[in-house]
Amino acid sequence: MTRTLNGKTLFISGASRGIGKAIALRAAHDGANVVVAAKTAEPQPKLPGTIFSCAEEIEQSGGRALPLQLDIRDGDQVRDAVERTVKTFGGIDILVNNASAINMTGTLETPLRRFDLMFGVNVRGTFACSQACLPALIEAVNPHILNLAPPLLMDARWFKDHVAYTMAKYGMSMCVLGMAEEFRDQGVAVNALWPRTVIATAALIMLGGLVKPENCRKPEMVADAAHAILTRDSRDCTGNFFIDEQVLREEGVEDFEPYAVDPTQPLLTDLFLAQ
Repeated sequence: MTRTLNGKTLFISGASRGIGKAIALRAAHDGANVVVAAKTAEPQPKLPGTIFSCAEEIEQSGGRALPLQLDIRDGDQVRDAVERTVKTFGGIDILVNNASAINMTGTLETPLRRFDLMFGVNVRGTFACSQACLPALIEAVNPHILNLAPPLLMDARWFKDHVAYTMAKYGMSMCVLGMAEEFRDQGVAVNALWPRTVIATAALIMLGGLVKPENCRKPEMVADAAHAILTRDSRDCTGNFFIDEQVLREEGVEDFEPYAVDPTQPLLTDLFLAQ
């Protein structure tokens, strides 16, 4: 892939670890400006990475970083972060709505505080970041919004075991569906990206050991797919629900073994995908 994000400014929510961090480092390799917008400013015993450690890696990779401690549920904080981004880098070219909360429990086992967290982060946070960034995106050349969200498959099997989580993730997907059409004429691309297989991130902790890392792929696979999408022409690439493997095949990638945590083990298909 020869297309580049050099000089582009990316605002990435939840960028201190996992997929968000991988996308940030992939962009930094091109020489991009990256806003690390996340809550973790102090090291946590169970969750590695902070906005500052990620920012340091971005700088070491050839990019420029702006670490911002941010709760994306707070509209005032989001607006302030966007203002600081524009003041620092002169604009925003790309928004990656990566931050997400997960709690895969049934209706009777889901505390309302967890319900509120998932809807606050996944739905409200995605909407708030998009709303705040859009004025700058509309002024950018080749602007993109990319949500880490699944395709909208209205199959009861994706709801019956964790209806609250599914609704919250599908809320991110519905933002894609609506905003892609709303901002099509302004040339702002709005797409979703979802992994074909489970990705080895800290979110596996929330699954209670049900998924082993060796049955997963690395976050770098999603990052490479995101890079391919974000370097496409925004006016010709909007309203899509992309799958990482599909995107990379379109880019000519045929060997996916390097993305596997353990190439000798079978991969586990991710949620929300037709088997």
